[in-house]
Amino acid sequence: MTTKQQIFEAAKRRFEREGLAGVSMRTIAKDVGITAMAIYRHYPDKEALTNALMRNGISAWEERVRAIQESDPIQWLHAASEAFLAFALEEPRQYEAAFLLPATQARRYPDDFAAGRSPAVAILHDRIEHAKKLGMIGKVSATDMGLTLSALGQGLISLYQAGRFVGEPEFRAAYRMAMLHCIHSFLRND
Repeated sequence: MTTKQQIFEAAKRRFEREGLAGVSMRTIAKDVGITAMAIYRHYPDKEALTNALMRNGISAWEERVRAIQESDPIQWLHAASEAFLAFALEEPRQYEAAFLLPATQARRYPDDFAAGRSPAVAILHDRIEHAKKLGMIGKVSATDMGLTLSALGQGLISLYQAGRFVGEPEFRAAYRMAMLHCIHSFLRND
């Protein structure tokens, strides 16, 4: 393993245990066994390390999206919402890295998503467009529908993480009900 990889792995471990507050260049250098100045040869600053953590979190999310096997586009959307829930609950630090870190290289709405710079969002848009072609969804842009679903999911997860639900079973039930209603609100009724 290269020194850069060792630094990244040490940063991941610190982030997993302590969040971003536990990730300092000096502490990571000490964890790896290099001088405080040597780390800067591999990562110029904490921002670069934060961006690397974010990219790693996004990669973990994209793996989950690519693993969804549903062929029906509406069922795929339901499966994606379940995958998002599982990601947040099973890998909370990866979820945080992917969606909540103040990373300067994070993709920005709407330009990066409309331009297809996010593989996960590109797949989501593809499934929404497929549903529209099949006449299942009305005249809404894939970008707008994708943002609505993402905002709802992230909002509910944030409420849960902040302790605003009695417990996990209640949260899961509320999340699933809200996502079901949201997805179905886009379906054509004629």
